[in-house]
Amino acid sequence: MTATTRIGTTTDSTATGEDLPQIAEPQKLAPQDARGLTGQFLDRLAVLEEGTPEHQYARNTLIEMNMSLVRFAARRFRSSGQAMEDVVQVGVIGLIKAIDRFEVSREVQFTSFAVPYIVGEIKRFFRDTSWAVHVPRRLQEARTELAKATEELASRLGRAPRVAELAALMNLSEEEVVEAQVAANGYLSSSLDATISGDSEDSDSTLSEFIGEEDPGLELVEDFHALAPLIAELDERQRLILHLRFVEELTQAEIGKRLGISQMHVSRLIARTVARLRSGMLATG
Repeated sequence: MTATTRIGTTTDSTATGEDLPQIAEPQKLAPQDARGLTGQFLDRLAVLEEGTPEHQYARNTLIEMNMSLVRFAARRFRSSGQAMEDVVQVGVIGLIKAIDRFEVSREVQFTSFAVPYIVGEIKRFFRDTSWAVHVPRRLQEARTELAKATEELASRLGRAPRVAELAALMNLSEEEVVEAQVAANGYLSSSLDATISGDSEDSDSTLSEFIGEEDPGLELVEDFHALAPLIAELDERQRLILHLRFVEELTQAEIGKRLGISQMHVSRLIARTVARLRSGMLATG
C-alpha cells in the first residue's frame, strides 16, 4: 500500500466483530489499495451502529479513500468552465449518498454503484445552479457537447473549429450549433461592478465603464414630463397639427391638404404653437 496503516482497537469490538485498520492518510492510498479496503470498510459499516465513533470513522475513511473516484468522475467536466475544485466538492456529495445507500447484500461493485451518484450530483449542480440565465434543457446539454466537440476539433485541427465542422461532428445542423453557441453565453455572467485591472495599480476600472453608454433619451424625460400638461392646454386642432407634423411626419403641404387650409397657414399655426410651448417650458424651468 502507498499509505501507512496501523491496527488499532475499536471501542466496541462486539459491535464490529473485528477491528478496522487505522489508516493514517486515506486520500493517499493507491486506487487499487482503496478498492480492496473499501469492501472491508463497507462490510463493517453495515453492522456498526450509526452515530457511534466507530461508524463515523468507517464512514469518513470511506469518503477519503474514494476521493480518487470522485476526481476521476469530475474530469469529464473539465470543459464546463467551473473550477475543478468546486466540481470535486459537489461530486463528494454524490459519493456520500452512495456510501449511505450502498447495500452489501446486493453484491454489486461499489465503484459501479457510486459513479452514477457522483456524476448525477455534478450534473444536477450544473443544471440547477450554474447557468446565469435560464435556457432550455436541450440547449444546456447541447452546450456540454459543444464544449467537448470544440476541444476535440481544436486539438485535431490546431485552430478554432468552424460551425460546419462542429455540426458534422455533433450530427446537428449548423443552425442548431449556432443556437447552442448563443445559449452558451448565458452560462456565465459578470457583475457590471467587476474590477478590470490595468497596467498600474491606480488604473483599475469597472466593467460598466467599457460596455454600454449613457442614453441621451434619459435627458429628455424631464422635458417630456413638463411638456405634457402644456400640450393638454392646446385646442384640438393645434394638437392634431402637432401630431400630424411630428408623429406622422407629414409635410406642411400634406397637413394643409388634409385640413383644407393653405400650407402658409399651417406654417404659421405650427410656429405659433411651438413658440407657445417653448415659452411655457422656459417658464416651468
